[in-house]
This record gives sequence, structure tokens and C-alpha cells, in this order.
Amino acid sequence: MSIAKDAAFSAARIAARVAALGKEITRAYNRRRLDVVVTLDRSFFFAADLIRQIDAPVVCHFVSEAVHDVDQSGHSRREVSFGKRLDLKARDVLLVDAVMDSGVTQEFLLRRLGESQPKSLRLAVLLDKPSKRRVALAPDYFGFRTASNKMWVGYGLAASNGTGRNLRVLSTSGQSQKRQKRKR
Repeated sequence: MSIAKDAAFSAARIAARVAALGKEITRAYNRRRLDVVVTLDRSFFFAADLIRQIDAPVVCHFVSEAVHDVDQSGHSRREVSFGKRLDLKARDVLLVDAVMDSGVTQEFLLRRLGESQPKSLRLAVLLDKPSKRRVALAPDYFGFRTASNKMWVGYGLAASNGTGRNLRVLSTSGQSQKRQKRKR
């Protein structure tokens, strides 16, 4: 798959790609039960559509991240935590997230999920932004790879003011705002 820079993805293109991912995941797990862990709240559109494309028994779990800036001994750092611990021992687990930038959050959550000793643990993301990666982690499944450093809006992803999640297309924030103004 090629890397898109400042591109927009139509609803039809997103649907086709999500359907293809669902088939790929179905084949990989050979129709075995799959525990899907969804990071809220920006992943819910992608996760809902992806889960409907997986032809296997699926159990959904939802986690919400909390990010805190912590000042410790004069050094500032960001701390990420997730609410509940899940018992996933000996289960096939798929973590679903919308965007993978630095990979720090996904790496943290994968480590935490791995503590419960799942049979397998994989990662699926809608948008992969490898140029921003700060850890050695790549998603097992991705919808689109992008070189754009701009904010993406639509298909569950919100603009900085919280709007745009309901757009059926996915585009960089500037493109999305132009489209909204034209529709008025």
C-alpha cells in the first residue's frame, strides 16, 4: 500500500479497505473466537465497522486512556494509564486503535494486555503514521499509511474543536473544514 500525503479518503474507499482488513483478520484467526480491545473514543467508528467484517465470534472490550502531565523532581513527563484490567489469558486478542503516531500509547497498552498472557496479541489501526514513530512497533493490520503530519478528521476522528467525528470521509483538518464550509 502506498503512503498518502495530505490525501482524503472517501467513504467508499474506507469501507473497501475495512472490508479487506476484516477478511484478512478472519483468515489469520481461522474463524476462532477473537477478543477485540477497542481504545475509546476515537476508534469507535473504525472498530464497529471492522468488527462487523470479521467472520468469527467476537467479544468486545473497551478501554479508555487517561493522559496526565506529571512533574517529578523538576522533570516533566507524560503518564498514560488505562482504566480496567482485562482477563485475556489464553485468548486471541486484537487491539484496535484509530491512529498510530509515536506508538508509545499502543506499545504501553500492548504490554499491559500481554501481562494477562493471551494466546496471541495483535494490533490494528486505521491510520499508520510511521514517520512519527518513537518506538520500534508496527501495526499488524492498518487501513492507510500516511506521511501527513496534519490532524485527520472524520470517520470518528475529531478536529481540535471536537467537531467532525460524524463525517463519512477522512481527510486532513484543513481539507475537512473547507468541505464543511462548502456544504453550508
